[in-house]
Amino acid sequence: MPGGRLTQQERQQIALGLADGLAYAEIARRLDRPTSTVTREVMRNGGPTSYRADLAHRATEQRTRRRTPAAPRPRTELPQTHGRDPEAVRGYEEVLTTVLMATGTPKMMARVLACLYITDSGSLTAAELAQRLQVSPASISKAVAFLDQQGLLRRERDERRRERYVVDDDVWYQAMIASAEGTTQLASTAREGVTVLGHGTPAGTRLENIARFVDFVSESIVRAAEQAREILHTKPESD
Repeated sequence: MPGGRLTQQERQQIALGLADGLAYAEIARRLDRPTSTVTREVMRNGGPTSYRADLAHRATEQRTRRRTPAAPRPRTELPQTHGRDPEAVRGYEEVLTTVLMATGTPKMMARVLACLYITDSGSLTAAELAQRLQVSPASISKAVAFLDQQGLLRRERDERRRERYVVDDDVWYQAMIASAEGTTQLASTAREGVTVLGHGTPAGTRLENIARFVDFVSESIVRAAEQAREILHTKPESD
């Protein structure tokens, strides 16, 4: 299996594979590269609908030139159990972080969230996160505040009175409900616009349709979250 950075020819093959609708795994197989390499490459450079080989290659060269020659600080690895391959876990963490960023999550917040997701406990302290990610406590504090506000983690105190950040089974349910509440606010604001701009006017009609659409989506999210909540507390059946 080849190693090192992707070549421009490989990036062109990735672009052709995406244009043909191939899955990342199939593109990776044809390149004899790990799937995580292809996924990370695409998500870092515009996503599957906007990826361009020439722009991706140029951006990579620019990032390489900006890097300083200073030796990187040693990365603190999480202990691996269950026979896991540390290299595979590290690669997956990078892919997960990149995908979370593609959904609109800021980079540091995505790194914290991915780090929590891949721990069996789903729980780490600020010090553990800072050491694991090799960033300052201030960066962790800012990221945690954002994720807490979005309902994507919760805080608790352990037996040593340390604050721990947790992604438990109910986090995604709470996040979905918070998302629905946000869309409800958008619908309400859109209807205020109808009053200002006038019922039956082109702008008023547009905003009324937005409100109706958002109301439907919000109600669907809440209904689906309530119906699926028990899935978060159910262990998958063994094959």
